[in-house]
Amino acid sequence: MKWEYLHPEQGRYNFGMADAIVKFAQQNRQVVRGHTLLWHSQNPAWLEQGDFTPDQLRAILRDHITTVVGRYKGRIQQWDVANEIFDDSGKLRTENIWIRELGPGIIADAFRWAHQADPKAKLFFNDYNVESVNAKSNAYYALIKDLRAQRVPVDGFSAQSHLSTRYGFPGDLETNLKRFADLGLSTAITELDVRMDLPADGVPTAEMLAKQADYYNRALVACLNVEGCDSFTIWGFTDKYSWVPVFFTGEGAATVMWDDFTRKPAYYALQCTLAKESVKRGEHHPQLPKCA
Repeated sequence: MKWEYLHPEQGRYNFGMADAIVKFAQQNRQVVRGHTLLWHSQNPAWLEQGDFTPDQLRAILRDHITTVVGRYKGRIQQWDVANEIFDDSGKLRTENIWIRELGPGIIADAFRWAHQADPKAKLFFNDYNVESVNAKSNAYYALIKDLRAQRVPVDGFSAQSHLSTRYGFPGDLETNLKRFADLGLSTAITELDVRMDLPADGVPTAEMLAKQADYYNRALVACLNVEGCDSFTIWGFTDKYSWVPVFFTGEGAATVMWDDFTRKPAYYALQCTLAKESVKRGEHHPQLPKCA
């Protein structure tokens, strides 16, 4: 649902792929997360290279949000309204066409327009490298406090969680999510994968797979331990289609399944933790395994 797919030409939308996903979800009792409405990346050339006045740009964004969110009203549970708007130092990204050309106030407008188009959808900020308490997550915390004081309909904050075993696990993930929950927000893990530095033969060792499983599981446990963190999404489920090898040379095997869809230890770690949580909550899901 990124701009380049949904809005490939000015004045023309292409909903074919998005409609198919939403239809599939409805047929299979699944919920959908919409991604994304305001972002600096994967915008179509007509937008990025166009010669628009600020008023024209504002109208383009409003039309896009109203059209897209309105089309899926009642069928999309959560929207990533503003995606990756800060850099790692906590400054607003100047490469974001909306913020650069229209100023930071456009962020509040985007949330307002999305809420008007679907009052029941949960509206999120979403970013990477915000798992810990750091300059970037602090910037979101301050902005969200300010926006909510202005009654802007911000419902949630989400951490993408593209992790790597070459770095330590963000041990303050739970603490960080909780401080956003304490603002009255929903929180979420939205794009979790855990990449590894692969050996020369491309096959991770059992020790590497165990470490990966631990990272996946700790992310899930952190979310489960925070009230209101009830949205947990892995970024792809098979290495066959993973984005990681394209962007991180020498790293890979980041998802919970191999190319042939057989399951890694990470898959079973998540499954067992969810099974235990279901028992704890008094829920009965006969399809889940019994775990030690």
